[in-house]
Amino acid sequence: MRVLDTGPGQHREKNGWALHRWLVFRRLTQLGILGIFLLGPLAGIWIVKGSLASSRTLDVLPLTDPYVVLQSLFAGHVPGITAITGTLIVLGAYIILGGRVYCSWVCPINIVTDVAAWCRRTLGITGNGWRLGKSTRYWILGVSLAVAAVTGTIAWELLNPVSMVYRGVLFGFGMAWIFIIGIFLFDVFVSRHGWCGHLCPVGAFYSIPGQISLLRVSAIRRDQCNDCMDCFRVCPEPQVIKPALKPDTAGSTPLILSGNCTNCFRCLDVCNRDVFSLTQRFDHRTTPVTTNQGEAMT
Repeated sequence: MRVLDTGPGQHREKNGWALHRWLVFRRLTQLGILGIFLLGPLAGIWIVKGSLASSRTLDVLPLTDPYVVLQSLFAGHVPGITAITGTLIVLGAYIILGGRVYCSWVCPINIVTDVAAWCRRTLGITGNGWRLGKSTRYWILGVSLAVAAVTGTIAWELLNPVSMVYRGVLFGFGMAWIFIIGIFLFDVFVSRHGWCGHLCPVGAFYSIPGQISLLRVSAIRRDQCNDCMDCFRVCPEPQVIKPALKPDTAGSTPLILSGNCTNCFRCLDVCNRDVFSLTQRFDHRTTPVTTNQGEAMT
């Protein structure tokens, strides 16, 4: 149990649950989604039929991965009405919740990369390691679409580690283990958050609707920041925090507006000053630091 200073004359206790509650919710969501997809083939309980690429829930609700549909279009295949409907539903959800919510709340590979980040911190490996450009994943996204156009196939699905996990659970991992362990070792020893932060084209794609998403994290009490850097240490995309937390110009928004924010909410967990809050993109308020008497500090 940690006793944390939250301001002049104020202290509160923050236990393990408070430090990890959003992380726990994410793990339960990730494992729950994967479990629902596997219930059918493994137990004959067909709540969802299909995979994360394309599925139908309760034989009624179609859900289709927009990135898969985009590759299909480049490959020269015209999607049917069901696929288009499923795509619009998924895109609508991510425009509300944040595009890269997929990365932090749905993708099972996120568990692998989060464990790798934890190992990196535990082993005391500092720095970012091999510095890959932030545009690298967008180049890979472009290449995946070009390959689809040239081959007429959705080629990325052959390499997609999410698909590998799904197939591995059903049919045995085989060579998929090599790819997944490779991602883990790459993130631990070569590049901090290397796969999700620099290479994965799925994250690159979902950062696009993330630019206009409604749900946002705000550094609403940024005046209370004590520069502990805890939020930067746990954030998979730490570059998105600085413009909201340490603005270059007075009066700039405290909202984290980058499409690369994954809305993992770890910053809400670890901040001992409760600087961050969950809000919506039109909320530009900031809250000044107050004393025990409720007077604004200057």
